[in-house]
Amino acid sequence: MLLHLMLLRPPIVHSSHSSVQRYFSNVSRLKVLFFGTDHFSLPSLKIIHTNLINNGRVERLEVVTSFKAAKNPVKQYSRIEGIPMHDWPSFSRTTAGSFDLGVVVSFGHLIPESLINSFSRGMLNVHASLLPKLRGAAPIVHAIANGDQRTGISIMRIKPKQFDVGEILHQFSVDIGPDMLMPELHDQLANIGAECLNTCIDNLEIYSQNQTIQNDAEATYAPKIDQKFAEIVWKNSTAVRVYNLYRSLYGLRPLLTTFGGDVVKIFKLSYNSEQPLPTKMVHNQPGQVEYSKRTKQLLVRCGDGRLLAIHQLSVGGKKMLTGQDFYNGFLSKVNPSERNFK
Repeated sequence: MLLHLMLLRPPIVHSSHSSVQRYFSNVSRLKVLFFGTDHFSLPSLKIIHTNLINNGRVERLEVVTSFKAAKNPVKQYSRIEGIPMHDWPSFSRTTAGSFDLGVVVSFGHLIPESLINSFSRGMLNVHASLLPKLRGAAPIVHAIANGDQRTGISIMRIKPKQFDVGEILHQFSVDIGPDMLMPELHDQLANIGAECLNTCIDNLEIYSQNQTIQNDAEATYAPKIDQKFAEIVWKNSTAVRVYNLYRSLYGLRPLLTTFGGDVVKIFKLSYNSEQPLPTKMVHNQPGQVEYSKRTKQLLVRCGDGRLLAIHQLSVGGKKMLTGQDFYNGFLSKVNPSERNFK
């Protein structure tokens, strides 16, 4: 996977441990309060913690997270490593006044203006897009669903009352492969985001002096994902569009359609734009489903006439089926004219 460093920011300087200590003796070390809850947050917390352990720029580290969140990896890591924690939103806001810098990574809550202003060095955020593109809660999902070939990381300032509008300190560009699934891009961006964040913390003065204002006219948005986002409208959707939607939601939720009035969840499918049609479809309408006994594939026609192969699905919330299972239990029992997803 090709990574492109956007040469709009100061270069990263790699130093030995002794030279790092000499460098930090000439600048103030930072007390950092970290805000995060999920797996995207974790690499950033780990790298800040390593910075602290190695006597780097970070002098003190504590964490604000949700104690109620199930399987909260930030909470688990902090407990194991002995990092002091505070529960959101009940922690005392006066606590923040003893820290220099706030860091927010995939936290999901709007930070009050009074809290932002309590940090003398402000608050930084790791956002998984090349802002101002894809502002919002789900930039990774929307980037893949849109068919984008590139996304990246932005280290930005937290501003009050709005998400993802602050000045940009650092950006790093990442290519999105045509078959890349959401979990792979998520993990790649989480790790790159952590490295970019650590670079900005180590060189906060330089990056702050060179920060840039976002151009609101170029902004696009990536709102929170809901069930409707996963619903396929076959007549309006090309095969590539459905495939991109599948890639974007992989590991989050299945695609949704219906068959004979029952909800169908599609868990695994594939698409090959260069493959010739493996079977002759009877009615050639979007959503039409056929089973190829020769290739043992369940095939569905999209709005552009191209085919997708469905490998795992369920009907009516029941057990997982293969394409052959679906043919034997459902498709073979209805008239060919009624073999459609809707």
